[in-house]
Amino acid sequence: MAYDPRAAVTYAHQWAYGRNPLYANFENMGGDCTNFISQCLYAGCGVMNYTKDTGWYYRSLQDRAAAWTGVTYLYNFLVRNQGRGPYGREAALGEAVPGDIVQLRFGPGQPYGHSLLVVQAGPHPGPEDVLIATHTYDADWRPLSTYRYYTYRVIKILGARD
Repeated sequence: MAYDPRAAVTYAHQWAYGRNPLYANFENMGGDCTNFISQCLYAGCGVMNYTKDTGWYYRSLQDRAAAWTGVTYLYNFLVRNQGRGPYGREAALGEAVPGDIVQLRFGPGQPYGHSLLVVQAGPHPGPEDVLIATHTYDADWRPLSTYRYYTYRVIKILGARD
């Protein structure tokens, strides 16, 4: 099964400033950013991974994978996934294209704490021309350069398996 980055980006634009009622809002439970990014990824691939403990899925607030809502868990799922669902690899910002993910770390020694979806990237993407959509601090078409962060990592989405 292919990953359709256009579908992920379309979903991001549709819901960047709203909440899809099919999913819980995690804004008051640590943040909604990775939940939103997972929704975007799902819009782009249409398949979840129901593997207990290490999968990536959402059925309800009480029945979901840690990777659906947790920044580090999502990263680990995507770069290690050999089963169903989306998969990717860490990449340089210059490789970022719409549909890829950026995660931010806000200080040295801190875990990565925010997930963003790339909705536009220039021909030689840098922080000033990579535009993102995200939740918690809702944004769409926002330049990565306008965030205050210590470092970032890019997860290039390579595809999805069913």
